[in-house]
Amino acid sequence: MSEFDETYELDRQAVEKIAEAHNKIRTELGKVIIGQEEVINQILLVLLSGGHALLTGAPGLAKTLLIKTIAELFHLSFQRIQFTPDLMPADITGTEILEEGEHGRQMKFVPGPLFANMVLADEINRTPPKTQAALLEAMQEHQVTIAGTRHVLEEPFFVLATQNPIEMEGTYPLPEAQLDRFMFNIFVDYLDEDDEVTVVAQTTARETQALEPILTGEDVQQFHAVVRKVPIAEEIVRYAVRLAAASRPGNTDAADFVKEWVSWGAGLRAAQYLVLGAKAKVLLDGRTHVTKEDIRALATPVLRHRILVNYRAEAEGMTAQTVIDKLLDTMP
Repeated sequence: MSEFDETYELDRQAVEKIAEAHNKIRTELGKVIIGQEEVINQILLVLLSGGHALLTGAPGLAKTLLIKTIAELFHLSFQRIQFTPDLMPADITGTEILEEGEHGRQMKFVPGPLFANMVLADEINRTPPKTQAALLEAMQEHQVTIAGTRHVLEEPFFVLATQNPIEMEGTYPLPEAQLDRFMFNIFVDYLDEDDEVTVVAQTTARETQALEPILTGEDVQQFHAVVRKVPIAEEIVRYAVRLAAASRPGNTDAADFVKEWVSWGAGLRAAQYLVLGAKAKVLLDGRTHVTKEDIRALATPVLRHRILVNYRAEAEGMTAQTVIDKLLDTMP
């Protein structure tokens, strides 16, 4: 067997393993999480693409429980960090302490909670910019720097951050550069009445069932490599690029509503994440090629936090979602 054949066989096995595990994951999650199917799908796409996600939703919608449960199913180490105004960079990255050793006193590095496979940054917009910058380095470089020394984080590494859209007093809004590092902005909405009844009945009647890990971190890393090998036609890539570019008011071909409502549009990373997420979506769906519908299906979570509407749009009740919907309507 040639090296190509061996690589192909390994990739095929990885795809089959993920496809088989997909239904098992949803079944196991159903023991703990009721509803939120679209949210679950988007989180899985982020994890299997190797990205980070920002979850926006009101308190009490089981965001923490969902992320912790997924970490268990993927057999990943999990850490939750509650972001507060007094949180310092060393509180999340770790610090050096002086201790007695065989050769006298010496500095020892004590890792912080960022040294985990999956980190939940709860209410990320409540911490000062300096701590957000430390998190940004970890997200982008998969490393932290302490006293000039580089410490590499364990792979795979994911940051799933939450924001409360209701109470903004005392918060530090994330700058566009940091928002751009998140692959998806996932909106977590309230459940419908039947699902809420099920949740209340289950959580007040018995303890949560034990879950068995389905995949490992090694499986996830292997899948990251397979996703990038999924073939995609140039016209599909061009469609993703044009969709992102159409949101920029400075673009000469931008629609009138974009020039009227948008102050800042999506950058290059938006097109990259549209393509990468579509490739992961194809594999989870058991298909072999990416279509324009796959790109369009991910437009909202990818573009939602990358389009900044101006004061005129806000005065007229227009949001980033309004712009995305109109872009999809006008794109051929």
